[in-house]
Amino acid sequence: MTLLVAASIRVGPAVAQTDASVSGGVGTVRYPGGTTFGSAILSPAFRYSAPTVTIDGSGALASLPGSVLSSQGRASVWAATLPFAVNVRAGGDVTAAGTTLNRGLGSTAELHGVAELLWEEKGAGWGVGLGAGPSTGMISGASPVVALHTRLRAWGRPGSAPDAPDMQFLVEPTRFPEGWFTDASVAATLERAHTVVSFYVAGRISSTYGSKGAGSMFVQWFVRPRVSVEVGGGSALSDPYQALPRTGFITLGVRLHASPRRAPETAVPRWGPLIAELRGDSVVVRFRLKAARSVAIAGDWNVWKPLKLRALGDDLWQGAFVLRRGLYHFNLLVDGSDWVVPNGVATVSDGLGGMVAVLIVP
Repeated sequence: MTLLVAASIRVGPAVAQTDASVSGGVGTVRYPGGTTFGSAILSPAFRYSAPTVTIDGSGALASLPGSVLSSQGRASVWAATLPFAVNVRAGGDVTAAGTTLNRGLGSTAELHGVAELLWEEKGAGWGVGLGAGPSTGMISGASPVVALHTRLRAWGRPGSAPDAPDMQFLVEPTRFPEGWFTDASVAATLERAHTVVSFYVAGRISSTYGSKGAGSMFVQWFVRPRVSVEVGGGSALSDPYQALPRTGFITLGVRLHASPRRAPETAVPRWGPLIAELRGDSVVVRFRLKAARSVAIAGDWNVWKPLKLRALGDDLWQGAFVLRRGLYHFNLLVDGSDWVVPNGVATVSDGLGGMVAVLIVP
């Protein structure tokens, strides 16, 4: 059942800093041995993303055979320092997940913590991370298990086009009580004007638990800026922490989003950084944003605290502040909810799958 719920609560990447949504859908799950059942699912999701912090939360209420209800939840927090050396920073994440069945049928939970060292090639949009930490799994009526979880990951976009797919590679050797197993996976997300397509392929190598493979594909089609249709299918590896088996699934749902989706850029421009205008001791920047009601700028010079810009009319917005000479990174907060990169300004990766604009103060 976990695989069906995980498929339904997935939210595609977006430019918004904060996105909340809820989905209603149906699906089919197939267990090893041929057992198959259908289910109805209601699943909310939440995501907050900033240059140094990402918070994800999701849940689901799903129907099982025999009038049994399954409630599931998952939450993760990722945080990283600002660079303390050239292209280097420290980070870490904590992830918790659990499942509860009604009628006294029990519950399970798992908790993972990873501290990592990150290296990112500025301006190239790719990087690597190496980390390790403890993991534990708990099943009602049984003693918890503790494992050592290590992780090597790499991310980036092939080529320099802004509409190239976001790629992530993971290798995760884990020392479980009965022995080692290593999970390796590749994930890719491709965005177009109204569609987000995601692919996932994973494999487990273990002499103790056996070697297996899994894969899935999800398509999210935005019929309106706040409404998307989601279709997914595939399989996932078993979860040893909650004793959940390897399962196949197919899902179909409709998701309502609190924030409208902004279509990604599809052109391949070669832009330069924004060069600030100097007026005495102040730095002046201007941006043209159509139909914006309010605009603020935030950057690495002030720990990403938004500073309101002044409307000049004709969709033009201006800001003035004091900065020393140098290179900075920034984004714009539009209408108090959407983080956007201004059109025509060079960007670099923010290390979270998004982009930040480049500002030079001469």
